[in-house]
Amino acid sequence: MEFGLREWKLSDAENIVSLANNEKIAGNLRNTFPYPYTLDDAHLFITKSIHQNKRRHLNKAITIDDAPIGAISLLMQEDVSCKSGELGFWLGEPYWGQGIMTGSIKQICEKAFDESDLVRIYARPFADNQKARRTIEKAGFQLEGVFQKSIYKNGKLQDSCMYALTR
Repeated sequence: MEFGLREWKLSDAENIVSLANNEKIAGNLRNTFPYPYTLDDAHLFITKSIHQNKRRHLNKAITIDDAPIGAISLLMQEDVSCKSGELGFWLGEPYWGQGIMTGSIKQICEKAFDESDLVRIYARPFADNQKARRTIEKAGFQLEGVFQKSIYKNGKLQDSCMYALTR
């Protein structure tokens, strides 16, 4: 399936609500990703994405036929971590298992390494999110370690993993 990455547009809001309003997605992301996910949440997310500092935060819509089906972002770190960026992503459930996210991760990482001075990109999936972990591994990331009881989500302590890709 042909996918692409592009900047967000305000007109994307209605399209992403039906995909983002999914407990399976929200349950594996930080609490800043709300559930239920409303049209107001979509407008706020897209507005922030449009107006953020593009040199510090790459935030792209993952699209098929120009319609958004998910999101991927790379947040450049600061201070002593200024050569690192944190990867974040989600994909609408109908598109899981088709290689779209693996390809999107590879694409945004290549862009970041080509266009910035980053030397390390990392991701911190929840340890029990096997699908995300496999996706990250397929994109070339290496497991660096497991942080015990580092996540508190939905009333439950969980482990998280540290994965990284270096140039």
